Amino acid sequence: MTAPGSGRGIGNGESAAEITTTFVGLPRDSFRILHVSTGNVCRSPITERLTRHAVRERLGILGGGLIVESAGTWGHEGAPMESHAETVLADFGADASGFTGRELLDEHVIRADLVLTATRDHRAQVISMGHSAGLRTFTLKEFTRLVKAIDPATLPPLEEGVVIRARALVRAAAALRGWLLAPTAEADEVYDPYGAPLTFFRSIGDEIHQALDPVVTALTGVPAKT
Repeated sequence: MTAPGSGRGIGNGESAAEITTTFVGLPRDSFRILHVSTGNVCRSPITERLTRHAVRERLGILGGGLIVESAGTWGHEGAPMESHAETVLADFGADASGFTGRELLDEHVIRADLVLTATRDHRAQVISMGHSAGLRTFTLKEFTRLVKAIDPATLPPLEEGVVIRARALVRAAAALRGWLLAPTAEADEVYDPYGAPLTFFRSIGDEIHQALDPVVTALTGVPAKT
């Protein structure tokens, strides 16, 4: 079922039949990743679409039950993605089509298995909404730092399904959170490029791409192609 306000959807871009795609022989199931920023027209759309693109590259399928979407704490409901954000996605070969902005709602948090935010303020806002979101909400860079410390051998193999592996990854990251603190307050932030020139958007895109790489590798068990 496509989320309210999401265009064609994995989140904002594919059909319902595609969303429920799973590995042959495994039960239908899903794991929903929600990327959160402020307006849902710059950072979170870039992160959403780069995540989907990376999953497809690693697995060669839509994600075996992974659903990737985004919303904004002050989301521009129904707005298109910023043109510079579209350019950044094109730089990486990712699809920007069919996107529409969404305001973050309780139902988005309730349904999410993992919430990745652009900043610590966004993380705090998601957690303040309740719904037992604390153990599954991280800033993107925080989650990257924690994932790097997890031994991949301790995660379920991909043969058991990407959904089972993803759930185990979130549990492992949550268990490590109190032990691996950020070196600086700014280390967990992805700054807002809204209104900035394309060069700054591209630097933010590179930053997001680098943060996503180990996350997608851990989720799928497949490293990026060199």
